[in-house]
Amino acid sequence: MPKNKPNVETHYKTMLVIWAALVMSQFMFVIIIFLTRPQLFSFDFSQPITGNSGVMVLGFAAAAVTAVLFSFAFRKRLNERAVAAQDTALVQSGLIIALALCEASSLFGLTLAFAFDYQYFFLWIGLGVLGMLLHFPKRDELLAASMPKPAP
Repeated sequence: MPKNKPNVETHYKTMLVIWAALVMSQFMFVIIIFLTRPQLFSFDFSQPITGNSGVMVLGFAAAAVTAVLFSFAFRKRLNERAVAAQDTALVQSGLIIALALCEASSLFGLTLAFAFDYQYFFLWIGLGVLGMLLHFPKRDELLAASMPKPAP
């Protein structure tokens, strides 16, 4: 059992680094938009929230919300599999998949900013960041996947 403890700590630190890097990348998206499309930061709230491309914006909104919701389902499912298989690597995989799905929301916002000059792009990036913050790595998940189950 003492062999598992360093493995759990190593996995946890790795998960923290991955999480922090992906959260920081979301802010890089905002900086990229600011440097390339500064006119999007002069907010004109008299424009409709759907912009000029209502159907496209609504489609991106549905895709972003679906991706973030699926991120929680995938992570939960992989954590359950990790506990059943006693495999801490599955916990890390679950985190990475969940963060990637949340990042998809931010990428939708980035696409809306560049392709459609959509001024409310930050809502999609905010949704992605919120999802990522809610997916903060938990050591308990790794411990549950590394502890052998008691015999019935």
